[in-house]
Amino acid sequence: MNDNKKRILEMLAAGKISVDEAARLMTAVEGAPFVSAVSSGEAAARPTPRYLRVLVDGLNQDKHDGDRHPEKVNIRVPVALIRAGIKLTSLIPREAAEQVDKALAEKGVNVNLKNLKEEDLTELLDALTDLVIEVDDGKSHVRVRAEY
Repeated sequence: MNDNKKRILEMLAAGKISVDEAARLMTAVEGAPFVSAVSSGEAAARPTPRYLRVLVDGLNQDKHDGDRHPEKVNIRVPVALIRAGIKLTSLIPREAAEQVDKALAEKGVNVNLKNLKEEDLTELLDALTDLVIEVDDGKSHVRVRAEY
């Protein structure tokens, strides 16, 4: 943690600044745009996520010797890439989109590519600001979260 962030947290802990002021200072230090807090007293709103992070820690069983080996997956997808992908769905021919939708439905993913809109992504990203998904089945640990 850099010195500026540490000083901000110390001022917050000492009661010299409010949570809203600390959030503004932190975003200024990080260089991210600040979204003002809701006036009803809710916690300070965060800037829009820049990345979607998917982390998987698991064990993979070797086909040859039967031993289990650690396996890690670390994916960071820029939100801008997701937005571009949504815009590109408008270029997919109707017949191709129907085939993709059908193939996804067979795998249990019910999505209509032609209905994806950038507003849907914005709503999803707003929900992701407070969401961290963690799944631990004893064999693997999966985490999905938004990063700023």
